[in-house]
Amino acid sequence: MRILITNDDGINAPGLEVLHQIATELAGPHGEVWTVAPAFEQSGVAHCISYTHPTMIARLSERRYAAEGSPADCVLAAVGDLMADALPDLVLSGVNRGNNAGENAMYSGTIGGAMEAALQGLPAIALSQYLGPETDDLADPFEAARRHGASLIRQLLDHGDWDSDEDFRLFYNVNFPPLPASKVRGIRVAPQGKRRGSRFGAVPYTAPNGRRFMWVAGGSQQAEARPGSDVAVNLDGYVSVTPMRADLTCHASLSRLAAALDGKPLAFGD
Repeated sequence: MRILITNDDGINAPGLEVLHQIATELAGPHGEVWTVAPAFEQSGVAHCISYTHPTMIARLSERRYAAEGSPADCVLAAVGDLMADALPDLVLSGVNRGNNAGENAMYSGTIGGAMEAALQGLPAIALSQYLGPETDDLADPFEAARRHGASLIRQLLDHGDWDSDEDFRLFYNVNFPPLPASKVRGIRVAPQGKRRGSRFGAVPYTAPNGRRFMWVAGGSQQAEARPGSDVAVNLDGYVSVTPMRADLTCHASLSRLAAALDGKPLAFGD
């Protein structure tokens, strides 16, 4: 198996080393693991691509490259150049330091890398490690992902919906709970949730020279979410698996809105 790995924490991030270990186990002795990851941290860039300027790609060693761009740029570099002669069988993005459950998914460069792979027609999985009080004192805060990652991916490869005939191919978002590996309770397939009363915000800051800046700050990662959602099952000790696709349409609203608006004339000057 040929596996491409990327992330949004950067080429030197510890979570990428965890993912390389997982991918090496999955690829087997006759497989290949390729790394194309951002040269610098790209957290929060979502599915951003470097559309208006070139991206430098640096070869660090055999099958290991750093790109001055986003995770989606890294996937494009692999598909369009570095692995163009033999595309990967699987793309893995992560392991992110911190969860990409709930509203975090909308901002995540880790998910953005997996989404771009799916748009390119490739099987893809994003993986993130939830952090919390029980991971703070661990020698390896990625212990749950490191211990259970390969097994979880094998189960997804065996049982996931990998049909590529849809307009928007599915990919999977996986979050490991904020626990030591021995305390992980199992797997739950769960929809994306939203933490109650917790959201991203701006923190203003005035520099010594008087210029005004802001820091973007996230809300509490321990806030409750709808029961059964990815956040809720993670905080209850389970690995969450969420099928996703790059289709932002609210299909539940299409019929009602079409009945109200389709074919109606525009009223100018009202």
